[in-house]
Amino acid sequence: MSPLETLGFTLGTSFASGLNLYATVATAGLLDRFGVIHLPPSLAVLSQPVVWGIALALFVVEFFADKIPLVDTAWDTLHTFIRPPAAALLAYASFSQVPEPWKVGAALLAGTVALTSHGAKATTRAAANTSPEPFSNWLLSSIEDAAAVGLSWLAATHPILTGAIVLVLVALSVLLIWKLWGLFRRAFAKLAGPAPAPSGGP
Repeated sequence: MSPLETLGFTLGTSFASGLNLYATVATAGLLDRFGVIHLPPSLAVLSQPVVWGIALALFVVEFFADKIPLVDTAWDTLHTFIRPPAAALLAYASFSQVPEPWKVGAALLAGTVALTSHGAKATTRAAANTSPEPFSNWLLSSIEDAAAVGLSWLAATHPILTGAIVLVLVALSVLLIWKLWGLFRRAFAKLAGPAPAPSGGP
């Protein structure tokens, strides 16, 4: 891959990792394993059966945990400390042929992109969990799983296009987080009720 293609690949897999890390790793590893794509040499380890096998097993766990209201929120909270660092690690490995400062910069960028998509996912799920019906949760989870797999494939096969798409997705994610955060803040303020009036003097 050229440096620009590597950047597009990194952006795509980082955004996908924020949605579903295990689906991203398993997809990239299996595509390389069966010769559909050729990952950078530094990421060839993803095509090893033990790596994509563990990723697939964890994906199955997440597939079910992610579709149970409140359990999905706890799962997302835990993965705040897993998805962005893992995306940063993958980016660092992807840029193995460039000087160290550029590798660190790529890792920081990837972690930020993954945190953004993860934040959009987590806040959307928290909003969906306010509804008693489970169907919106199942639908959102299925869309996220499909997006993670599709974006990982697109990042590996059309990295430059993927990079452009991810820039738009990041902007939309930031807007979504901002809108939902404002909604939560207003809801909490309404539940808390009006502030007590200050007591008058004697």
